Amino acid sequence: MGRRKKGQRIHGWVIVDKPKGMTSSQVVGKLKWLLDAQKAGHGGTLDPLATGILPIGLGEATKTMSFVMDGSKTYRCWVRFGTSTTTDDAEGEVVETSAVRPTPKDIKAVLSEFEGDITQIPPVFSAIKIDGQRAYKRARADEDIEMPSRVVKIDKVTLVEMAEPDLAVIDVDCGKGTYIRALARDLAVRLGTVGHVADLRRTRVGPFTENGAILLDSLEPLGHSARLEVVLSIMTALDDIPALALSKVEAGNMRHGMSAPAVTVLNRTPDISVDFGQTVIAMDGDIPVALARIEGSELRPIRVLNL
Repeated sequence: MGRRKKGQRIHGWVIVDKPKGMTSSQVVGKLKWLLDAQKAGHGGTLDPLATGILPIGLGEATKTMSFVMDGSKTYRCWVRFGTSTTTDDAEGEVVETSAVRPTPKDIKAVLSEFEGDITQIPPVFSAIKIDGQRAYKRARADEDIEMPSRVVKIDKVTLVEMAEPDLAVIDVDCGKGTYIRALARDLAVRLGTVGHVADLRRTRVGPFTENGAILLDSLEPLGHSARLEVVLSIMTALDDIPALALSKVEAGNMRHGMSAPAVTVLNRTPDISVDFGQTVIAMDGDIPVALARIEGSELRPIRVLNL
């Protein structure tokens, strides 16, 4: 008999407002301890310097993590012009300086160049693996690293204000894999100077915003039952995914990994349009049964949710 896992089987999402100075993994570990949860994982890493929205999936919600991580995100970034650093943020050592300070007019004139599908070279101090090892580990060992470029999608970059003569505040709506530190660095270079991220806050991840975020410190004084009240339904992350109703027999079969006839299921909800290969959520009443796809004549489960 296998050893029973420690903690309770809690399923759902908690939207944490990550404090500065903690890693994303540390936040997950603390929340897991506070809730006495058996399983937890985060939906998109935030640097220790950064604050803001860190969605944490509990239990079976971890199986829907990709829908959060692949969703669009919004950041507020403070770009300090005049100094570049080893890490492209305020934690690194200064490696170059410039006396050039762009004006708001200068900045607004070039922002559209950083929208759409653009090519970025990620910061050397990043979690990307190079030859099987994290880039930041090789950078700390003073190895010469050639970071591969990548194409990322940035929907919108907006200048909010010039907080100081050398400090621009910008909002960024972007897709998966975008490095805001690389954006700040490249924006400064385009403006004829150098720069780095002085501060960073993530204000949205997919459907999750600051409105529903909680501070870890606010949970500590509460009793366990009160802490559990912050856990959101698994379906919170699946609002944009078509939901298809199963019969009791079909739901029972799908929980055991079996498919359901696609035409029969689709005929129950004729107002919902689903393409072949599109991911849907198969439902037993109000209970999600599985993430599934239509393949041929069948609705096939791809991740069964044990709820």
